[in-house]
Amino acid sequence: MAETATPSKAALAEQSIKNHLLAAAAVGVAPLPWVGLAALAGLQLNLLRCLAKIYEVEFSTQIGKSAIGALVGSDLSVGLSLSLAKALPGPGWVAGAASGALLGAASTYALGKVFVQHFESGNTFLTFDPAKVKAYYAQQYEQGKEEARKNFAGLRP
Repeated sequence: MAETATPSKAALAEQSIKNHLLAAAAVGVAPLPWVGLAALAGLQLNLLRCLAKIYEVEFSTQIGKSAIGALVGSDLSVGLSLSLAKALPGPGWVAGAASGALLGAASTYALGKVFVQHFESGNTFLTFDPAKVKAYYAQQYEQGKEEARKNFAGLRP
């Protein structure tokens, strides 16, 4: 009998990030801006919960929310502006939805990558310092836009 190999933590984390990236893009097209932003925040918190489980790190909702706010908060103003464009009929909604999907997916991807690196280094939520990972987050945010574009050809911010 052939044994099936158990996926590595890194492979499981990568799949979780991809799944959440796809879900974040879907949330980005929510017709009501505030609903979309709330759903995105919940989705990103769920990503951190999943990654914590994979890496066997105790999950803290409060620290998770703080980390999301510290890292993704800078993207929030751009996302909010684009989400509000959905209030405009026709082209405004299309542009807002496409941009919201792309930027939500990119920030979710970057957040996941930051925490995979953090957990791979043996750290926990208690040792997380957003200031130390801002540059890496920004780099992964740009990579996240490319990942989202690969999965959703035609979306442009």
